[in-house]
Amino acid sequence: MDYFPVFVKLQEAPCLVVGGGEVALRKVRLLLEAGARLTVVAPQLVPELASLAAQGQLAYHAGVFEPQHTVGMRLVVAATNRRDINRQVSEAAQQRGILVNVVDDPELSTYITPAIIDRSPLVIAVSTGGGVPVLARLIRARLESLIPAGFGQLARFAARFRERVKQRFDNVEARRAFWESVLEGPVAEAVMHGNEAMADSEMEKRLAEASSKPLGAVYLVGAGPGNPDLLTFRALRLMQQADVVLYDNLVASELLDLVRRDAERIYVGKARANHTLPQEDINLLMVRLAREGRRVLRLKGGDPFTFGRGGEEIQTLAEHDIPFEVVPGITSASGAASYAGIPLTHRDYAQSVTFVTGHKKDGTIQLDWPALTRPDQTVVVYMGLTMAADLCQAFIAHGKAPDTPAAVVEWATTQRQRTVIGTLESLPQVISRYEVRSPALIIVGEVVNLADKLSWYRRVENRAATMQVPEGQEHD
Repeated sequence: MDYFPVFVKLQEAPCLVVGGGEVALRKVRLLLEAGARLTVVAPQLVPELASLAAQGQLAYHAGVFEPQHTVGMRLVVAATNRRDINRQVSEAAQQRGILVNVVDDPELSTYITPAIIDRSPLVIAVSTGGGVPVLARLIRARLESLIPAGFGQLARFAARFRERVKQRFDNVEARRAFWESVLEGPVAEAVMHGNEAMADSEMEKRLAEASSKPLGAVYLVGAGPGNPDLLTFRALRLMQQADVVLYDNLVASELLDLVRRDAERIYVGKARANHTLPQEDINLLMVRLAREGRRVLRLKGGDPFTFGRGGEEIQTLAEHDIPFEVVPGITSASGAASYAGIPLTHRDYAQSVTFVTGHKKDGTIQLDWPALTRPDQTVVVYMGLTMAADLCQAFIAHGKAPDTPAAVVEWATTQRQRTVIGTLESLPQVISRYEVRSPALIIVGEVVNLADKLSWYRRVENRAATMQVPEGQEHD
């Protein structure tokens, strides 16, 4: 984090703007809206600034900047078209420990002005650290369209009840859950439609009937194959509401960054033959946390019901009468295939697709091999990387041609994605040669041949040696 985001109270605070042009005018408008007691220093002013000075909304010192102009100021802005003067302003302010912004010059600034979405008292600031202001403005434009104007009114309404809610709920989790139900329900709708009388009445009713004991629940959320952009809206919303999150090694760190910052995080990672917590213990942990009144997010890579043991987990929750919800995610097979340019079905190559897991509870491969070796289909193997050699041998032993195309997609949909391609005969050597690591999926079938033409997100790692890896060859 290059800049620590902070909101500064400027009501009646003395602030200085050096410059009298259009750029200075934009900064003056913002500072006046924040309630600053403003002084402008410049040889001359554009008409609107001159008008503000004539109306007494700011003090105007005609002339050139002098270091003593910064004395006693809370905030200083340099907005001239001369860098030498801007540097003088910056140095004078910094010598006195005053925050200073030099417009479009982060090097001379000790603070930067973000792009602002104003729904006062709700204010949202967006910054790129001064590097790409245009991008910050583009993001602001998107947020402006997503955040109703009535959110400011809703913030004022909620502030009126803050102390009463705090007195009603001494439990932080219960208080947070109450506010979320209010701010996302009929009360909020009434406020934003201008019917505060109805909102007041409903709020009083909610306060009178609310239980001081928080109601716990568990949310099994599919995090998708790894790219945060592929999360569902529902998943993101629950990630921001959870009190505690349980996650494993299939969840990318970029996804965890989207979880509410103060939520407790518990790693329950599972890898083949190396379980941080046995599955049964994870199930009971969710029960215990929910009974404590906490909202538990069980974050799973891909989709909870596609080799995610989601069924086992909600069976335990149901047995213990714990409220739960399942939020589907893009399964890893769909994400990996799409981003690798490998269609799972294709009229010319595959009329069906089958998902299988590379190992079962006893660690052995016990699959319906006659079904998996039928022609004109695609087979996607989850959790098969460590047993790739055994899998490929089994495919061949049950009648699949040794030259059947096969691919491995590692860290699918993320910046780390790699696709390596071989055949059932060569794939184990390809995996070893390119040091492929979990999380990775294996795709078997003729559709793999399309990756070379259709891979749009990341190139095939071993494009120059698609079907074999000669001894001594270096990969790029």
